[in-house]
Amino acid sequence: MAVRVDLNISLDGFATTTDQTPENPFGDDWSRLVAAYAATQTVRERVFKDTTGAGTTGVDNQYAKAYFANVGAEIIGAGMFGLHNFPNDPDWRGWWGDTPPFRCPVFVLTHTPRASLKMEGGTIFHFINATPEDALKKAVDAANGMDVRVGGGATVVRDYLRAGLVDQLHVAIVPILLGRGIRLWDDLRGLENGYTVKTETAESGIIHLTFQR
Repeated sequence: MAVRVDLNISLDGFATTTDQTPENPFGDDWSRLVAAYAATQTVRERVFKDTTGAGTTGVDNQYAKAYFANVGAEIIGAGMFGLHNFPNDPDWRGWWGDTPPFRCPVFVLTHTPRASLKMEGGTIFHFINATPEDALKKAVDAANGMDVRVGGGATVVRDYLRAGLVDQLHVAIVPILLGRGIRLWDDLRGLENGYTVKTETAESGIIHLTFQR
């Protein structure tokens, strides 16, 4: 069992975007940040339900396959579920549609817990008010020996990195500049200590950076 993180960040280190509007809730920058992953065969099938076999099959797709492999539970922040946008809507079921791509128990960190939400495809959202350590204990129990992924957003990931709870950090550095947002690396001086660090460049120009304990 390992605790894993996989994130896309810009060249200047931002893992979030800031150009969202009510009419365009994800913003144009988000599509730029995840374009290469969204184009992979694995993500097209797993997230967008495209079963035609279309999509890229190179290095980015290898990491996309690894992203979904052997994950028994996931931890995400309230923003990644969408609670910040719909805090008072008891019927809000998240950004991910009726069949989210997680296919495992997902623990949503929030100050306002609500009843668990069972979705199609094996995803169950549990809304908990817990410390990173306590949430991880719950996720480890639910994972039944498989890996636990800390999915994001960037603030949640930084909390787990600062606490020394992450065994493997994979960062896809996308060759774009965002200029603002939440930077992954802030307050993480010396993070590389205790990890083996490797890099690999994909056909898309993305640099895949891996910290392995």
